[in-house]
Amino acid sequence: MSLRSLLAAFAAVLSLALPAAASAADLKLAYVDLQRVLLEVDDGKAAKASLQKWLDDRQKEIDREQEALRKEKDVLDKQASAMSEETKVQKATELQKKVMELAQKYERSRAEAANKERQAMEPIVNRIDQIIATIAERDGLSFVLDKRDSGIVFALSQYDISNEVIRSYNTSAKKTAPAAKDAPVKK
Repeated sequence: MSLRSLLAAFAAVLSLALPAAASAADLKLAYVDLQRVLLEVDDGKAAKASLQKWLDDRQKEIDREQEALRKEKDVLDKQASAMSEETKVQKATELQKKVMELAQKYERSRAEAANKERQAMEPIVNRIDQIIATIAERDGLSFVLDKRDSGIVFALSQYDISNEVIRSYNTSAKKTAPAAKDAPVKK
């Protein structure tokens, strides 16, 4: 290969590499731990606490019903020797039906809890997304990645904007909350 063709090839590679290097230098990245943000913003804490209370109430109700079924089974076991075979089978079938109904109630409760969580968290997540977009635009960030879902194995903490997102969210929530409290009250 002649010197001229070598220089031409080098110039071609350099002309392709320089814009890519320049654009890579302009590329600014950050990451956010969305799960942590969701659990640490004030609205997220309140939603989680409310959901946890609802779950605890449902669990107590299911525990009471489960205990009642356990007692019913103990009574059935104690009285089984005095019952006819047909009565034992009928009582056992009734008890099994109640156990299945309780299991279905538990599953419905879990599905309802997931639905309630999604409904409670959706507006919070949307607001978090807006705050992230505002920070990204202000700081000229090209990308903001979710720490958990992006495949990030390691990143310097200086690129983590989670704390700033939490602060901005809570500050903006406090700015809008007093306006609602100061609104005129209908008498």
